[in-house]
Amino acid sequence: MGRIPLSYLLNRLFTLFLTVFIAATLIWIIPRLSPVNPVDVMLGRMASGGGSVENSGAILAQLTERFGLNDPWYVQFWLYIKNTLTFDFGISTASFPTPVASMIAAALPWTLGLMIVSLIITFIIGNLLGALMVWEHTPRLWKVAIPAAMVFTSIPPILSGLLLMYIFSSQLGWFPLNGAYGLNTEPGWSLDFAGSVLYHGFLPAMSIVVVTFGFWALGMRGLMITVQGEDYTILAKAKGLRKRYILYRYMIRNAILPQITAFALKIGMLVAGQVLVERIFAYNGMGKLLYDAILDQDFPVIQGVSFVIILMTAVAVFLVDLIYPFIDPRIRHGA
Repeated sequence: MGRIPLSYLLNRLFTLFLTVFIAATLIWIIPRLSPVNPVDVMLGRMASGGGSVENSGAILAQLTERFGLNDPWYVQFWLYIKNTLTFDFGISTASFPTPVASMIAAALPWTLGLMIVSLIITFIIGNLLGALMVWEHTPRLWKVAIPAAMVFTSIPPILSGLLLMYIFSSQLGWFPLNGAYGLNTEPGWSLDFAGSVLYHGFLPAMSIVVVTFGFWALGMRGLMITVQGEDYTILAKAKGLRKRYILYRYMIRNAILPQITAFALKIGMLVAGQVLVERIFAYNGMGKLLYDAILDQDFPVIQGVSFVIILMTAVAVFLVDLIYPFIDPRIRHGA
């Protein structure tokens, strides 16, 4: 295990930078392929509110200059890359003149909280159930119940959210229908606010958990089938070690490694999957922000949110790559 070699660390950092740079370039290129002009959209929104806009030509020229759309493409790209490195994503066209960075900063903690809680719960439950599906000492009832429960994985998160809202909010009244915290709760670092956040976030988190745990369970099941026939597992059984010790130490520990990589990659996918969930629960996270930006054709917000999602995923993969040897001593950095 030991120290991380400097050459290996620099190589991983270069890969991280290259991945983020390519992703940022694509984020800049793709919106410019659209025939929609964000300034025209912004001017049209202004006109829809007041019926007409006086001196629209002058306003259009000012906004075009303000967003740097008169500059050559290479100047626009250079300014975009330079500003992105400092997390300056420009100004929202739908909420002008609100900076995109402040909108993301307000939404990011809510998404991180919902994502981390739901992802960790799903990861633990899914992998445990996947391992129990293969373990020969699992009770027969469990082996029948676990695959039956995986029928929920075919349901989109938005439908599971609506179902949970109907059962636990409309019918039973156990949880609120929407919102991230109670209206009468003062935001801050207090137990009352933390309890309100957990209370309001339970249904959004569960709507993600019930439809995604099957992904981990099926993956773990396939890996456990492979590990079950390995020589070290057979030797452990021949030595008479405890059954649960063999399950954890010899089977799950070796089968979990590819799942950890998938855990990092799942971060970006999960944020994308939270878009509609956050919308129906009126949960003020990145998903709802992205959804509203798409409806409003707010390209700066779309670019900023997309970049943050890609950056989170790339950093997660980078960290997982570094901690692999600490999880499995057989792995060496750079080997």
